[in-house]
Amino acid sequence: MSRILVAEDEAGIARFVERGLRAAGYEVVVAPTGTEALELIRGDTIDLVLLDVGLPGLDGFTVLRRARGEGATVPIIMLTARTSTSDTVAGLDGGANDYIPKPFKFDELLARVRSRLRDADSGTGSELGRGTLRLDLRTRRASVVGRTVELSAREFALAEEFLRHPDQVLSREQLLSRVWGVDFDPGSNVVDVYVRYLRNKLGAERIETVRGAGYRLV
Repeated sequence: MSRILVAEDEAGIARFVERGLRAAGYEVVVAPTGTEALELIRGDTIDLVLLDVGLPGLDGFTVLRRARGEGATVPIIMLTARTSTSDTVAGLDGGANDYIPKPFKFDELLARVRSRLRDADSGTGSELGRGTLRLDLRTRRASVVGRTVELSAREFALAEEFLRHPDQVLSREQLLSRVWGVDFDPGSNVVDVYVRYLRNKLGAERIETVRGAGYRLV
């Protein structure tokens, strides 16, 4: 049974989410402060974290930053009433796996939880590769021709998405939804920017632009 940490200081929301997750068959632990949440993450007994941004003590961004800085690989879904693009990008670039704005529908939350747990199960101790490009999903490290390449959390997630769908054209909408966890914003060029970052680090020839459709790992 997967063990989920709900880091939420609003008691009503915490109870609502806890009841729903228990009904879905998960074990649930609730932490009302950032300090308690970080200690539970450090205990390495949690399979997924639902992390509110506005926690007392340590806010959610601080908990996320410290957990990732200490090497925690547990999937983390941010929950927040903040809906600005800058907050979303800050959380995801800091290492969050997903981002859900409040108020949310529990069915959507549950679907995201299942998806992230599946990703974690399939990635444990495994490696993705294409030619001389390798991603270690356990250590979150990338290498090209045997040389380690430093990738940010978002760059790694984008590279992982391409490697899971080699030779498949992925639209900007798909990449924004799967990697950033947000709906398509026609005014955003974040996907194009991060594709450029990956090309600079992994080799420009690896990611092909398909005009009018998106990008493809070749």
